[in-house]
Amino acid sequence: MIEVENLTKRYGPKTAVDGLSFTVRPGVVTGFLGPNGAGKSTTLRLLVGLDAPTSGGTKVNGKPYRRHRAPLREIGVLLEARAVHPGRSARDHLLAVGATHGIGAKRVDEVLDVVGLTEVARRRVGKFSLGMGQRLGIGVALLGDPRAVVLDEPVNGLDPDGIKWIRHLLRDLAAEGRTVFVSSHLMSEMALTADHLVVVGRGKLVADVPVADLIASTRRGVRVRTPRTSDLVAVLQGDGVEITSLGGGVVDVIGLSTEDIGTRALVAGIPLFELTPQRASLEEAYTELTRDAVEYRGTSERVAA
Repeated sequence: MIEVENLTKRYGPKTAVDGLSFTVRPGVVTGFLGPNGAGKSTTLRLLVGLDAPTSGGTKVNGKPYRRHRAPLREIGVLLEARAVHPGRSARDHLLAVGATHGIGAKRVDEVLDVVGLTEVARRRVGKFSLGMGQRLGIGVALLGDPRAVVLDEPVNGLDPDGIKWIRHLLRDLAAEGRTVFVSSHLMSEMALTADHLVVVGRGKLVADVPVADLIASTRRGVRVRTPRTSDLVAVLQGDGVEITSLGGGVVDVIGLSTEDIGTRALVAGIPLFELTPQRASLEEAYTELTRDAVEYRGTSERVAA
């Protein structure tokens, strides 16, 4: 289990993390989301003692990270996959890391197999592609067979097969009862992988919620197709009802259920060719949730040469 308790971190006048509290529980994949500058990376650094908090604290399996005698066996972390000496082989890198905890060659070879690097285990890391380096970083996180795994953007550089592999790996780790905490900007992957979400913005907690609940809470309407659009609009209009015409006899209706729409159309004798509830995507739900928490916002206007 990972516990974050009233965590605050200031860098001079800048508050990167502001009174943040949440718990990451074992047995589920928890996604860690937030816009750029939201404080995600700072929170992860504070979790493993790479920075000291201004106030508050964090615990891994009941203790601060620094109080664990063998932290690699408690929590495996991927923060920067390329933080490896380029002249060292993948196998030698894992052996060096393992030596700090009495982890030998047998476990190193097991991990190389798990992350798919057995065939290139003796190749210098400086020759690795981005995806291969990412697999090595994940291997370091798994080396101690830890009870908790924290991965920051684990699919960076991975090909489609690698993305599918990490997706199954994370779910398998959670199924074994481990704590799995994953930071990512890829909403499509979070939708397929995560069970629960912790969302932050401007250093503060925005949401701590199951994925399904967040999506369900996002207001979406009903798509209706009819040859008598204007007649349908007339019978559906009212307080709290929003109707958007999409052309071709199709409208989106917010504020009425499929039952309400179908009943009103039936009474008015209006034929309906489609009546489909619209379900929000995780990306849409996330965008709506963090609309006011985006610190760095670009423009869609073309920049003149």
